[in-house]
Amino acid sequence: MNIKRLTDLDVAGKRVFIRADLNVPQDDNLAITDDTRIRAALPGIKYALDKGAAVMVTSHLGRPTEGDFKPEDSLAPVAKRMSELLGQEVRLVQNWVDGGFDVKPGQVVMLENSRCNKGEKKANDELSQKMAALCDVWVHDAFGTAHRAEATTYGMGKYAKIACAGPCVASELEALTKALAQPARPLVAIVGGSKVSTKVTVLESLAAKVDQLVVGGGIANTFLLAAGKKIGKSLAEHDLVDQAKAVMAKVKVPLPTDVVVAKEFSATAPATIKSIDDVADDDMILDIGPNSAKALADIIAQAGTVVWNGPVGVFEMDAFAQGTKTLADAIVHSKAFSLAGGGDTVSAINTFGIQDKVGYISTAGGAFLEFLEGKKLPAVEILEQRANG
Repeated sequence: MNIKRLTDLDVAGKRVFIRADLNVPQDDNLAITDDTRIRAALPGIKYALDKGAAVMVTSHLGRPTEGDFKPEDSLAPVAKRMSELLGQEVRLVQNWVDGGFDVKPGQVVMLENSRCNKGEKKANDELSQKMAALCDVWVHDAFGTAHRAEATTYGMGKYAKIACAGPCVASELEALTKALAQPARPLVAIVGGSKVSTKVTVLESLAAKVDQLVVGGGIANTFLLAAGKKIGKSLAEHDLVDQAKAVMAKVKVPLPTDVVVAKEFSATAPATIKSIDDVADDDMILDIGPNSAKALADIIAQAGTVVWNGPVGVFEMDAFAQGTKTLADAIVHSKAFSLAGGGDTVSAINTFGIQDKVGYISTAGGAFLEFLEGKKLPAVEILEQRANG
């Protein structure tokens, strides 16, 4: 992938505008409850500062109404936390689109919530040009927003003197390309989750690329239906059985041979291991069984690349977590390059404490899925277009 990288540029004395992903969770008092995204943005900011750039950084936060700024929309808590982590002041600048604020080389300012500006979401051309005029170098370092064509994530890239990728985006694209464009074979994809409908295009796209496609959760139940198996009162989408059959016609989809069932969706419900052929009409499938989990582990052990998006059971409940835990353990012990992404997947990784043992963990949600679907991400597209100019 041909893109410019921030780390390849001489930014001494330049005004560098970094679009980061600082959309952190906050409690009712607006206190930050997890600063992971702020920490992830620091390498790009520190690089620019250390090279003598004057740094501006912005992000969206929450879902503000454009042109209607409210106190709860403010990046003030983020600026305060970033000041603590950087060990230097990060001044918050309001109403920044027209300029009029000062930032010197070695300094960094936080520009207020980007989505409060009218025209941001639709990448308004006039707004994008005004923003681009603020800087010498525009840096996209928010992969989680790469699928959105907004003024700060895409529009600025058209008009800035130089457009480049920050360390977060560069490493994410490198990992995704390694896993999907140039994978070591066999390539195994694991797609879990509750509904086929939310991931049908991902499944169809992966079916054409992978050597084996493992499905889990409610998605597996729909595939079991398609294979003529009984699933009791388990979550499934009967109207998508034909799509499941079409996917199975393109690629090998190993289905569970045994499952963990309960009579109700509850952490206290008695869990029973059954053959898939013995599932009763009032059973709910909430996890794969030990034989299926071992077969999955064997597949992963032979893989060259593993892409993981979604658990294979209700891992949040101890009685139905073993299948996903076995999968996680298999990935840890595999020699394959592993790429994991999606909110539930990251939660499972954190639950089982394997954060440092997965090849690459993508914290992006929509952008990660759209990349798996084979879609062109607007932010990546503009970076490629501007690579030589």
